Amino acid sequence: MIMPFLTASLPGIGGQMRTLPEDFKVEERPLYLPCGEGEHLYVKIGKRLLSTPDLVLRLSSVLGVKAQAIGVAGLKDARAVTTQMVSLLGVTPERLDRLKLDEQVLSVEVLGRHRNRLRPGHHAGNHFRLVIRDVAMHARETVPLVTDILVRRGVPNYFGPQRQGRSGQNYQTGAELLVDPARRNRLSRSKRMWYLNAYQSHFFNDMLARRLDRLDRILVGDWAMKMENGACFLVEDAVKEQPRADRFEISPTGILFGSRASWAGGEPGEIERAVIAESGATPESLTDAAKACGFRGERRSFRTPLTDLEWALEGSVLTLSFSLPPGAYATSVLRELMKEN
Repeated sequence: MIMPFLTASLPGIGGQMRTLPEDFKVEERPLYLPCGEGEHLYVKIGKRLLSTPDLVLRLSSVLGVKAQAIGVAGLKDARAVTTQMVSLLGVTPERLDRLKLDEQVLSVEVLGRHRNRLRPGHHAGNHFRLVIRDVAMHARETVPLVTDILVRRGVPNYFGPQRQGRSGQNYQTGAELLVDPARRNRLSRSKRMWYLNAYQSHFFNDMLARRLDRLDRILVGDWAMKMENGACFLVEDAVKEQPRADRFEISPTGILFGSRASWAGGEPGEIERAVIAESGATPESLTDAAKACGFRGERRSFRTPLTDLEWALEGSVLTLSFSLPPGAYATSVLRELMKEN
């Protein structure tokens, strides 16, 4: 699928990413801190070249707890230096001494106890510090032009390529599983949902691509999202609501289909139906299949705010730092700058 650039009129700065793991640093921002009591021990772990699933496996093995007793708020890149919070059920601070620091586990900080397990999405977003090497000579002029558009209009909230796997075809497996109960039942729920989510994101990216030139415009029939809390409402008066979108208080959304996700009306609804029709699907068929598979679906904002932006250029090396909310991909910022997929 071709995912157009919001800043297509500006040249890409090119460059090389992740020459070193330290070129891609991610710090997870907590949504809350532990209350001080409860069965779950919250710790902050710094790691290098270690994915979140591999971290969970390592903690399970070293600490002698089941993987299900370990909670995380988000998945972090393996080819990076990252920091994230982890909850551990029934683990004492003393037992953490078994976890030795090395080239992959860089730091372990005990934050305290809490009553609840850390769950996916329970974080306030991520702060990134990225290094792009060998950028084009025009970078000093181009970077502020691109980032100004992204700050003002928002970053296209495409799902990153990692959702589709190395082959880029995970969505096709998801489409097959959606109508094949026997095959679904042979997979674990987590594996099954991974492929079904890839199918959802494939449709969403196509819907966003078709709305890209208007990703900050509210249309009648849109389900608009309140950016402060994620709540959605059906737009009946687009002229009335547009000033709120201009202030980034609300944004148009696309559907991640499910048993309870609402489809848009008006022109936005026509776009959603046209996208799924190309795969031979209808809203009714996808809703019924999602009921059988047991997932509800949701609406996802077509854009995401870019905050805490800073950048510096030394020779041909660009250092860029910024914050994104949960679920947003740093690659969406990088592709607009570099003009590479």
